[in-house]
Amino acid sequence: IISLESPDLPRRLGRTVRTDRYEVRVDTAFEDILDACAAPGEGERDDTWINPEIRRLYLELHAAGFAHSVECWKDGALAGGLYGVALGGAFFGESMVSFERDASKVALVHLIGRLRIGGFRLLDVQFLTSHLTSLGAVEIERADYREQLRIAVGLDADFRRMPYESDGASAWQAITQAS
Repeated sequence: IISLESPDLPRRLGRTVRTDRYEVRVDTAFEDILDACAAPGEGERDDTWINPEIRRLYLELHAAGFAHSVECWKDGALAGGLYGVALGGAFFGESMVSFERDASKVALVHLIGRLRIGGFRLLDVQFLTSHLTSLGAVEIERADYREQLRIAVGLDADFRRMPYESDGASAWQAITQAS
């Protein structure tokens, strides 16, 4: 998980976010982000867990208002982003992608700010990678996770409380202000 109460993000990333190198939008290119996350990476995997059936289901979740994308744009082109599923006050990050330096990290900061403002309690990143660890992700005990999940899904959080287009200073302030 990444703590929404006290996220441990690198200060350099805060400077990057506040420069507004990217225009950040929400839910304007969900399908593009989903497809980019599913695409084989150059020199990486040949296939992906996002098969046609899973893709269709995520698109249905998005149409129903449960799945969301946070996108970074540069000069009118998609530079990266992430997507996931919101359920109550829990957000399950599914995948992230970058075509430009730090784009997925900037999207993550905006996501964390949005979740904090919206009253979310849990950001489940699902896998602990070195990349996510560098952004403050930690592994917690199963019992602790289940308790956090139980509380979070029962909340009436609002993914839309923060404007869908917001600047980096607003996102960073949402993260650094006291809970």
